Amino acid sequence: MAEHRKSRTWTTVIAVLIVAAGLVYAFWPRATLVDIGTVGQGPMRVTIDEEGRTQVRNAYVVSTPIAGKLLRLTAEVGDDVIKGETIVARMQPSAPAMLDVRTREQADAGVTAAQAALRVAEADVNKARADRDLAQADFDRTQTLFGKGIASQSALDAARRGLRAAEATLDTTRAAVSMRVAELNNAQAQLLTFDDRQLGEALQTQETIPLMAPASGTILQVMQESETTVAAGTPIMEIGDIARDLEVRVDLLSTDAVQVRVGQQVLIDDWGGPQILGGEIRHIAPFGFTKVSALGVEEQRVTTTIRFTGAPEARAGLGHGFRVEARIVTWSAETAVTVPASALYRKGDGWALYVVENGTAQEREVAVEANNGLSAAISRGVTPGDAIILYPPSGLLPGTKVAQRQTN
Repeated sequence: MAEHRKSRTWTTVIAVLIVAAGLVYAFWPRATLVDIGTVGQGPMRVTIDEEGRTQVRNAYVVSTPIAGKLLRLTAEVGDDVIKGETIVARMQPSAPAMLDVRTREQADAGVTAAQAALRVAEADVNKARADRDLAQADFDRTQTLFGKGIASQSALDAARRGLRAAEATLDTTRAAVSMRVAELNNAQAQLLTFDDRQLGEALQTQETIPLMAPASGTILQVMQESETTVAAGTPIMEIGDIARDLEVRVDLLSTDAVQVRVGQQVLIDDWGGPQILGGEIRHIAPFGFTKVSALGVEEQRVTTTIRFTGAPEARAGLGHGFRVEARIVTWSAETAVTVPASALYRKGDGWALYVVENGTAQEREVAVEANNGLSAAISRGVTPGDAIILYPPSGLLPGTKVAQRQTN
């Protein structure tokens, strides 16, 4: 009986111990599972990334110098041209417009009047020629009589004056005929219209006016290719030097533009080539403009111009109006102490992170020199090789035991 009671006691003790051990195990503080990273060291840069478009800096628009008929262009987009040598277009004088009934009747009347005036002028010439012949005969006769002493000197002078006056009158009437002929031609020209066959043949045989290339380069686009009648100043094509005059235009947010300075390095990527192209900021516009984003948000943008710094051969195939990705370098360092940006959190006006020491999380205030969204450069607070906690949970406290979370 005593042995049975003793056995029951040990059983109870063992059960109590098991339960107590289970409770201790259940409520014993366990290490918090976290993602642990390492403080690194190496080159780092901070960039402003924005989509841009290539453009020729000095593009020349070829326009028609006069109103006329533009012949069909033979030049095509992509053709190379030489300044002052390559003929890019040809022009002819344009045909007159069609006349309405009243205008044509007025023009016909003008031709009739001009013809009548010409006949009057020709009659005046005949009369003046007869008066000149009579004056010439009178002068010859008076001169003969003067030689024989019959006519006086005054009679001879009067005959000479009459001859000169008759000759002057003949010249005047001849000039009047020329004037009347010109008036007749002008009146007949008023009757010409674009459907007159003679006019069409004249325009076809007329010498064309060549338009020379104003600059050396490549034809970027053609605005008017077909044969047509154009007004003076009509643009017909655009010429630019892609090899030596190509640049990139980027519309930056105004908050980003204030961080950019002329001469800063730019990396040009995603343009289709095998390597990243180099560039630098050439110009920043002093004014902004409003642009609506794809999400319908109004944004203030500032136009920034980037020039290429590498050899033109490196960007072969890149033309006018191509899309590129511009990364403007605002900060860079060859050797920087870096931590993932996910390890940082705000503490007051500064930054802090958790360093893993002896299996526990220890809070460490750090000085952030630069942050590109993925990594941050630390100037004070940690050293390369330190273990740090990534994505620290909100409930994590200094001194808490931590362990690496297992990843699949």
